[in-house]
Amino acid sequence: MNESMLDRLVSMENRYEELGHMLMDPDIGTDIKKMTDVTKEQASLQAAYDLFQEYKEVKDGIDGAKELMKENDPEIKEMAKMELDELEERMPDIIKKLELELIPKDPNDNKNVIMEIRGAAGGDEGNIFAGDLYRMYVKYAESQGWKVEVMEAEESEAGGFSLISFNVIGDGVYGKLKYESGSHRVQRVPKTETQGRVHTSTATVLVMPEMEEVDVQINKSDLRIDTYRASGAGGQHINKTDSAVRITHLPTGIVATSQDGRSQHDNRDKAMKALVARVYDYFQSQQTEAIDSERKSKVGTGDRAEKIRTYNYPQNRVTDHRIGLTIQQLDRIIEGKLDDIITALINEDQRLKLEGQK
Repeated sequence: MNESMLDRLVSMENRYEELGHMLMDPDIGTDIKKMTDVTKEQASLQAAYDLFQEYKEVKDGIDGAKELMKENDPEIKEMAKMELDELEERMPDIIKKLELELIPKDPNDNKNVIMEIRGAAGGDEGNIFAGDLYRMYVKYAESQGWKVEVMEAEESEAGGFSLISFNVIGDGVYGKLKYESGSHRVQRVPKTETQGRVHTSTATVLVMPEMEEVDVQINKSDLRIDTYRASGAGGQHINKTDSAVRITHLPTGIVATSQDGRSQHDNRDKAMKALVARVYDYFQSQQTEAIDSERKSKVGTGDRAEKIRTYNYPQNRVTDHRIGLTIQQLDRIIEGKLDDIITALINEDQRLKLEGQK
């Protein structure tokens, strides 16, 4: 292990122990926000801290075994050799895990997300594919123990959605779904095709971390809130009152609506969550373009215009273009079995960060 890495680990260890002392201070109980922040920060350092303790223990064991190897007693030397071999075999794995723990973490990784899927090129088929993607993500969320709440839906007459916006709630949601932003392309024979020709259509996916209002500065005076009568399949049970809500952020023109909630209050909360996420995404995108317009991640920029994946039905093939991954199991993937793709994207992201390319 090099000195730079060791210095970072020592700093991390000192910070972890400092946070532990802060949590033992009786006064912290009177400041719930501070206690929550300290607890979260310490929890984020827990894995690296535990690994570093293991590293030091194994290193001490290796140093001790090397000293015993200098003894004249053959039995002691043999026992020391066995212990040294065992500990030296463990050490590379510990160092590799520590390297991964020291990769800068996205502070949004543990947040819930708001996803938007829109039918794009291909007319009705693009909308149908948007519905297929929504179903795929719902099934994946179920496999992860996450909860999905629809916030806004514009159903297509042919099936699927021209737009569907939904909240995914659970542990580490953004950390796994953030790589899904971009243009998804489908190649298949549409139901309306009479001559069996394969068509290409697209749907776009946007994944935004759910932000608290305190994380995004939004002045109440910058908002226009309108209520209207809910309509369509999502609002049939509440369409006798003006329960649907539309919130407009006047400085940016960003709009969020909700009509699927049980009440106007519920819809207002959902619309506000969507608006905060969209405003955050808007300013983050502008900042990224201003600071780093030329340098783009090989794993993806998150731009909805960027083609990230192709779903080829005739060949039962899914290809992720960012990492050159092809899997001949489209039938499983469209049923929400996304682990292989998401794991590969995470691993590539970590590799690039370790190499200092991100």
